[in-house]
Amino acid sequence: MKLTANPSAARGLGAGLAGAVLLLAAACSGSGGGADPAGAGSGADSVKVTITPEDGSADVRPDLPLKVEAEGGTISDVKVEQKAAGGEQDEAAVEGVEGEEGPGEADEITGALNEDETAWVSDWTLTPGAEVTVTAVAKDAESGEESEFTSEFTTLQAEQGSRLELQSNFPTSGDTVGVGMPLIINFDLPVQNKERLENSMEVISEQPNEGSWAWLDDQTAVFRPKEYWEPNQKIRVNLRLAGVEASEGVYGVKNHQLNFEVGREQITTIDSDTHRMVVERDGEQVKDFPVSIGRADTRAYTTTSGTHLTMEKYDELVMDSSTVGVPVDSPEGYKLDVDYAVRFSNSGEFTHAAPWNDSLGEANLSHGCPNMATEDAKWFYENSYMGDPLIVKNTDREVEWDNGWSYWQLSWEEWLEKSATGEPDRTDDTGTPGEVHGDPQE
Repeated sequence: MKLTANPSAARGLGAGLAGAVLLLAAACSGSGGGADPAGAGSGADSVKVTITPEDGSADVRPDLPLKVEAEGGTISDVKVEQKAAGGEQDEAAVEGVEGEEGPGEADEITGALNEDETAWVSDWTLTPGAEVTVTAVAKDAESGEESEFTSEFTTLQAEQGSRLELQSNFPTSGDTVGVGMPLIINFDLPVQNKERLENSMEVISEQPNEGSWAWLDDQTAVFRPKEYWEPNQKIRVNLRLAGVEASEGVYGVKNHQLNFEVGREQITTIDSDTHRMVVERDGEQVKDFPVSIGRADTRAYTTTSGTHLTMEKYDELVMDSSTVGVPVDSPEGYKLDVDYAVRFSNSGEFTHAAPWNDSLGEANLSHGCPNMATEDAKWFYENSYMGDPLIVKNTDREVEWDNGWSYWQLSWEEWLEKSATGEPDRTDDTGTPGEVHGDPQE
């Protein structure tokens, strides 16, 4: 159970005791374990503080919680500093934020107090191979005087081959995305303790939403909100991976912070029956294009119905039938240079210019891609963000939920079933729903 001074306070707030990564003055410092600090009063009524891990500990598991306990008084403040073992404070500990240097929010070791302010427990794990200093300030119950206590120790190194790192992520810092955009995280090693990893990844949006992580496999986690993101807002993601035990003996080694923006709301609908593509922006129709989609005489040449997301785009692209299992030299094979291509699935579907197609708005004659006039395809290419919803209607081939980024094909209940925690996660800076720490008895 998480401890907090205020029952409504959540992880990350720490009842005001955010453990900033700061170098602290030690003019009035003492050790943990209940020792009287220099300058503090002595006697039976002096506050005594115990810090765990105790001063001088070595090779402490980074996934264990920090604890501060006070006897004869209350805890006023707790701060945590981490340095790379044998070196200076790590100024590259947080990655993913363009234009920022030094430790950031994802590196702050926050914590929470219990109701009577006599015990504090950290929210997050520690960096492997670090020199850690915990400094606690406690107030004596009788005299009201404050004293400072410290504990200095080192954490266990993550061994080569057992270091979990971020392999890739979509979106990246600085991107502007559509309202349907998921957050896709790929790790370089398999994750077995998926619940701990989920709880270490915090998504914060300016306009509150509800979301959840889902695992596509042991190395890929995807966060999708319950409803589309509200447009025109900033989203911050703290990936507090350092010190989390992803699998037995495998620890995250670095924290990351991502900052991206959700742009205007643009939702596109393609109707097989009308042969039209309608684009709505912020609730108003802005375009109505004639199209020709898959001719549907085979499954491969049937455009998939359902809710897709735009994924990537190319001003020029070679379309090769062999990539979808049809040899180029077969009667149905093709290899074409196309302009203004926008991908919306992993089964070879793009909107693109097709000046050779004379049936736009009249008949469906393509190999599965929505064909468009060159000027129309150019407009759509120039005005599409990654993560814009693209809905196809009235074909007899439903898109699979894991074909590309078609995650909105699943209901919210179905999406939650793919989460290791099984619980929704608020995006309003109230923290994640569970623990990141390992069991001390493991």
